[in-house]
Amino acid sequence: MSVSRPRGGPAFRAHLAVPEGSSEPGPGVVVVHEVYGLTDDIRRITQRFATSGYAAIAPDLYDRPRARALCIAETMLTMRRGRGPAFDDIDAARAHLSREPGVDGSRLAVAGFCMGGGFAIVTAVRGPYRVSAPYYGEVPKHAADLSGLCPVVAGYGGKDRLFGPQGARLERHLEALGVPHDVKIYPDAGHSYMSQNPPTLLVRLGAAGPMKAGYDEAAAEDSWARMLAFFERHLRGDPEHFASRVRGR
Repeated sequence: MSVSRPRGGPAFRAHLAVPEGSSEPGPGVVVVHEVYGLTDDIRRITQRFATSGYAAIAPDLYDRPRARALCIAETMLTMRRGRGPAFDDIDAARAHLSREPGVDGSRLAVAGFCMGGGFAIVTAVRGPYRVSAPYYGEVPKHAADLSGLCPVVAGYGGKDRLFGPQGARLERHLEALGVPHDVKIYPDAGHSYMSQNPPTLLVRLGAAGPMKAGYDEAAAEDSWARMLAFFERHLRGDPEHFASRVRGR
């Protein structure tokens, strides 16, 4: 599917997944992809949100008329600056999701993975979200940069020497700010432990390097359980609903 950019810009690709058989407007999730882009794995994750009862949309932040390497570099720089085209596209995806039948635009979460985890934090400071769910993403150095942040559920890999320590930083910031949170560091997992990407050269390099990137089923499933429980409390406020829902696999 395509999402229109504001001010008449060209539309960009996104993946939309909605729950089956929803009878009344419910919450939704904006999913921000990792550095590999809008892959089949991000589509799988987006679909799992829908299977779990949450309409979800994943924008392709690299869908621009320029070389992919330039798109990646620009997007990462945008995330660190806290402003720029990628944030505009995330906002456009959120607006599109809010207009979907069966979606209550006042009850949205933003979830991100790897690079997207950094976006999920900064975007939630900027935008009208009720929950931020960053996974192994970059965390601003100063707690003041997260002032006004909504409740956060997050996960980091303890074997990830680059981003693992940022999980502890995130928890310190949230404690200092008094933000409700559930942050967990998994000692036996590395970076990208929720992702199931094919073994490309970049994926193999990530596994061999200091991030020790790779799928870890135990950490991934525990993260899904924690995240969905947190969503139920802060997006639905109905623990009985969560207890009766069958999670997508």
